[in-house]
Amino acid sequence: MVFTRDLRVHDNPALTAAIAHSKFVLPLFVLDDELLRSRVAAPPQRLAFLAGSLADLDSSLRVRGGGLIVRRGQWTHEVMRAAVSVGATDIYLVDDVTPFSQRRLGLLQVAADAAGITLHREVGLTVVPPGDLVPSGRDSYAVFTPYWRAWESHPWRSVLPAPSRISLPPELVDEIAGGPSVIVAGLAPTASAAVNPVAGESGGRARVTAWRVVGLRSYEAQHDDLAAASTSGLSVYLHFGCLSPLETATHLRERPGGGPFARQLAWRDFFHQIVAPQPDVVWRNYRSKPDPRWAPEPGRAEEFWDAWVQGRTGYPLVDAAMRQLDADGFVHNRARMVAASFLTKDLGLPWWDGARHYLRGLVDGDVVVNNMNWQWVTGTGTDTNRHRVFNPVRQAERFDADAVYIRRYVRELASLPGAHARNPDAETRRSVGYSPPIVEPASSRR
Repeated sequence: MVFTRDLRVHDNPALTAAIAHSKFVLPLFVLDDELLRSRVAAPPQRLAFLAGSLADLDSSLRVRGGGLIVRRGQWTHEVMRAAVSVGATDIYLVDDVTPFSQRRLGLLQVAADAAGITLHREVGLTVVPPGDLVPSGRDSYAVFTPYWRAWESHPWRSVLPAPSRISLPPELVDEIAGGPSVIVAGLAPTASAAVNPVAGESGGRARVTAWRVVGLRSYEAQHDDLAAASTSGLSVYLHFGCLSPLETATHLRERPGGGPFARQLAWRDFFHQIVAPQPDVVWRNYRSKPDPRWAPEPGRAEEFWDAWVQGRTGYPLVDAAMRQLDADGFVHNRARMVAASFLTKDLGLPWWDGARHYLRGLVDGDVVVNNMNWQWVTGTGTDTNRHRVFNPVRQAERFDADAVYIRRYVRELASLPGAHARNPDAETRRSVGYSPPIVEPASSRR
């Protein structure tokens, strides 16, 4: 059983199938050297969360008689080496849709075929598997609303219980008994970003339980309220598979507030079903080429980029979003969209540069969800209004009226009273040392 982005024992179809198939199961996670070398795929804060999640998974397996073997190296080689070492006839894992995953799974398929081992690619990454909903004449839905209607009415599989017992191959009992192998493999479980202090399935399930009581009912009314921080905080757990998307949706959608939250999980599924048949779309325009007039003023590209990254554009909501990214490894979704719109449509810089920067900083960085959301904002993705612009001043008026969010992250403005921090005048900016606007208010729609 090769764990990848399904670091859990509850509702794990690959784990369930492996246990049902054989008397002995080797639970394996491979730290892929190719991923570990990438600043985009493996920034320190995400590796810290991964380490904590692996330690938590190891604990969950141990109470069931098993334990997690962690190896490090070239992924395909290490998976095959472990399988051959115990005489495995089958390899089970969760299927994935990203370009990197598809390439890696293809290499593993070739190696497994050559060794006479059967590779099983199970569901579990999304609520509805990417290929289950296909419109007539196309390989995926291109617009969310018809997909949402199909998703809502589609029968879901049953939630699978956690296994009661896992039997290790006898030759691995001593290795498991030596203690968790996460540290041996080169990652020590450390504190993750402040927004998600408890990593792993245990932390995710506790978060669901707590949020179901105090946040779900008001989710629809408050999830865009920047100051309230009323989002679920589950994105990082879903990215690493510490929580089953299906189990989460099943348990929450019939509760008060659960419908609007389930819609967000449907958006996640929607993006995955787009990427599944065309994985390269995560780094190329899905729908249309950008307007050639979207370009920075001559000679100012580097200045614009540095100001955006450092949170000193002179637009308080944009700067708060970028500083939250640095401080927390997380950005509220509304603020993410405002900052993304500003980079592409006000500063004229390409979306893929912004997407990479987000992935370098986000603990919940998911190349499918992140990049397809960037394209939606930019107008090259699935948004039917490709000229949509998020005006940062108006967005602050609507979703951070008292500038609580802005003042939380933009320290220069922390002493200003309420709404004055949303868009300070020139004299106030000078007095507190806050930047003037780097560009004039958007004429991007024109």
